[in-house]
Amino acid sequence: MKPFLANSREGFLALVVVVMFFAIGLIAQDFVSISNIVSIFNDTSILMILALGQMLVIVTRCIDLSVAANVAFTGMLVAMTNNMYPELPVALLIALALAVGALLGAINGVFVWLLKVPSIVITLGTMSVYRGMTFLISDGNWINSHQMSAAFIDLPRAVILGIPVLGWLAILFILAAFVLLRFTEWGRNFYSAGGNPTAAFYSGVNVGKVQFYAFLVSGTLSGLCGYLWVSRFAVAYVDVANGFELQVVAACVIGGVSIMGGLGSVFGVVMGALFIGVVNNALPVIGVSPFWQMAISGAVIIAAVIANSRSGKSKGRIILRDREASQAAVAVK
Repeated sequence: MKPFLANSREGFLALVVVVMFFAIGLIAQDFVSISNIVSIFNDTSILMILALGQMLVIVTRCIDLSVAANVAFTGMLVAMTNNMYPELPVALLIALALAVGALLGAINGVFVWLLKVPSIVITLGTMSVYRGMTFLISDGNWINSHQMSAAFIDLPRAVILGIPVLGWLAILFILAAFVLLRFTEWGRNFYSAGGNPTAAFYSGVNVGKVQFYAFLVSGTLSGLCGYLWVSRFAVAYVDVANGFELQVVAACVIGGVSIMGGLGSVFGVVMGALFIGVVNNALPVIGVSPFWQMAISGAVIIAAVIANSRSGKSKGRIILRDREASQAAVAVK
């Protein structure tokens, strides 16, 4: 068996992240430390959680551009609820965020599944709608830290075994996603629906329903991240996570998730998110202007898309090709 790093795109990306991390450490020695590693992972945790949901959507040949708007709306809603009813348990507020996020994701899924609206069209629309809803419920006002309860703010920051709860949540969802996609039929259906919808249909997989589930999961995770975002940064406003959907998609694409569907791994998505996290943390350290961040991310995305398209030519799943060819030969005879 050949070495993992030599044959795995995800392994190569992991190597790049490690090399980049230590290369930056040569410039700034404080960058390479256990505390900074934990800090980078914690800073990237929300991106990882959102990217795991986005991965399911992209694997099924769709895309969800409304995730950041979902984060903004659910975050504002739970922050306002906490402000008005500070005695409510945080668990109840988290349940509210999960339910509202799931509802917003389900709206996208219904349009894609039952009404056959292209996912990029409907999620562009709902992205604007959800942002508008955030403004309407808040009237453009901010909810600041002094308007939030201590329990609401402290939960994601609480440290367990040296890692904040936010980081542990990311680890939990990474493990759950790995088990789901690797060892369950329900998880494998996502790959079937995206890899070859025709073959999936003949094998009894309802492609539209699978896509609906992907949007439902993505929306639910976005709702959770809405709470995590506003509680961690102790502020809620209309433009929370504005443009963050691009980083979520970038984490997936950089991590090897094929925009053509059917290909992608949890490890690759995690490495893609960490790549972005290291870059975001490194730019200020090495004195690079933040305005270069978008250019760097864009260049990496273009390179990743090219790499995905080239690998997709050899890994594409055309399960019914031989069957269709034989049927055509019979028809000619």
